[in-house]
Amino acid sequence: MRLMVLSRNGTLYSTARLLRSARAKAHDVTLTDPTELQLAVLGGAPRLLQAGSPLALPDVVLPRIGASITAHGVTVVRALEQAGCAVLNGADAIALSRDKVRSLEVLGRARIRVPRTLSTRTLAGLEDALALIGGTPTIVKLQNGTHGVGTMLAETRQALFALAETLAAMGQTLILQEFVREARGRDVRAFVVGGKVVAAMLRVAPKGEFRSNLHRGGTGKQVVLTRRFRSTAERSAKVLGLDVAGVDMLASRGEPIVLEVNSSPGLEGIEEVTQVDVAAHIVRHAEAVFRGRRRQRRRRAG
Repeated sequence: MRLMVLSRNGTLYSTARLLRSARAKAHDVTLTDPTELQLAVLGGAPRLLQAGSPLALPDVVLPRIGASITAHGVTVVRALEQAGCAVLNGADAIALSRDKVRSLEVLGRARIRVPRTLSTRTLAGLEDALALIGGTPTIVKLQNGTHGVGTMLAETRQALFALAETLAAMGQTLILQEFVREARGRDVRAFVVGGKVVAAMLRVAPKGEFRSNLHRGGTGKQVVLTRRFRSTAERSAKVLGLDVAGVDMLASRGEPIVLEVNSSPGLEGIEEVTQVDVAAHIVRHAEAVFRGRRRQRRRRAG
């Protein structure tokens, strides 16, 4: 199987683990920086170029698209899909997962519980809008924040309005989200591959912090999910069209609330905490997709 890992940096933990796992299975593996690819439209189907020459197409692509290059990365992934490559995850699914509000809307329509959320670029009507999500304290997020960066807690109405005024002056879209007090700085990260949860951990925020991200000093421990939490994680990935996903959930009265679904979840924390070889699960899923597509081609040819 010819496998391409689409990533800007081969030394990053997640990228390096995928490369090592695929090479251990004797696959033909390449690392490609999406920012070094060009999309050429030359009167026919679009073509991807690398250093001015046609890109050698793989059988399967594993995108690791950072938030800072989402637009270009999605364009590259879409071109690879149109060229006939199997892509885990697809362009539309990546784009949807990166839109914090739209992705929650899609999950909510599928009857998956999500926090009450409001998106605005204006202070007009903010008082009434605040009441809709349960008042303060409230979570304030930026659209492009990752690893907890760009996620803030406004404890009071005054703090919220001061923060909102600053962000609005900077031209930022403001995302307000209900604060689930009973979660107490704890959430669950479930890693879904090929429609199944392969690993899960409970993350706990450090004292004085409400964000439980490991990058923010949070701690993690392996956890066995209840059937309801497992089902919610798997359904969330499916609804958003993701083959590989990190699903973050809170518990409210024992029931899961999906905070966010990440299309390029990091492997380091989940592998270290759970001792599960998540990279191997991803490569095995890529193999299964490749075999399935090969069988389909044979049936059509026969």
